[in-house]
Amino acid sequence: MQLPPQNALFEALSEDAGFFVKAGRLIESGQSEYQAYEVWDTPQYGKLFRLDGFFMTSERDEFFYHENLIHVPCIAHPAPRRALIIGGGDGGSAEELFKYSTMERVVLVELDGKVIDLAREHFESVHRGSLDDPRLELRVEDGLRYVREVAPANGERFDLIVLDLTDPIGPAEALYTSRFFDECKALLSEQGAMTLHIGAPIFQPERLRQLVDNLRAVFNKVSPYFMYIPLYGSQWGMAVASDKLDPRALAAGEVDQRIAARAIDHLQYYNGDVHVAQFALPNYLRRLLA
Repeated sequence: MQLPPQNALFEALSEDAGFFVKAGRLIESGQSEYQAYEVWDTPQYGKLFRLDGFFMTSERDEFFYHENLIHVPCIAHPAPRRALIIGGGDGGSAEELFKYSTMERVVLVELDGKVIDLAREHFESVHRGSLDDPRLELRVEDGLRYVREVAPANGERFDLIVLDLTDPIGPAEALYTSRFFDECKALLSEQGAMTLHIGAPIFQPERLRQLVDNLRAVFNKVSPYFMYIPLYGSQWGMAVASDKLDPRALAAGEVDQRIAARAIDHLQYYNGDVHVAQFALPNYLRRLLA
């Protein structure tokens, strides 16, 4: 059995399990106003970004996360024009949204401006210039305050709200409650939807079930789906929540037709077969989310 190398980056998935990545070279590290950050150059993932010891994104596998978070709801929407991202300072979600020619405006609200600075300097391969797209409105402020106060005061409405957040612990915990979900819902257009990640079902089953329950308390249609994300070391869950939009209703052929008709290219993961397959839940997940 090969033991972990001495220069390994570890992350716990639960109190009883975790995984490691060979570190390589530390490019930059420090402490922002809100969290500790690290940028590493690693043999497996290229440049890799960590916050408070948790893996966030990497050059070589970011598409597993960002393509699934964005395209599952967007391809189900007839013509997404306005989107709100809470978090997502690396720019990966914005980059996927701008693949839609109908997208007119994206508001990105990131609490920690240092995340945006690090993305600009080290992760161009993740955001691909989206942080400088003229359709992007960057706001460095509290996402909770923006949703609760700023957006309602301005009469904002969005076709898609993306919660591209850290795990529901610490400051981010308030952004995973039924109250916050309800406040997001109030900002959605008639066919609007919210999308977010919900965690690892094997290692965080109670957290995942609670998040789905919180979504169901607010939205008529809650659609969990699952994929493997290499950097997160596990099967990972996401969900689309809406009162009207149901991405599960799309067949694989229709998804592929929409991808072609909307001229969405440079997809490394997402396609019609993947879209349908990710909603097929094994029995243990059906029971967990019943």
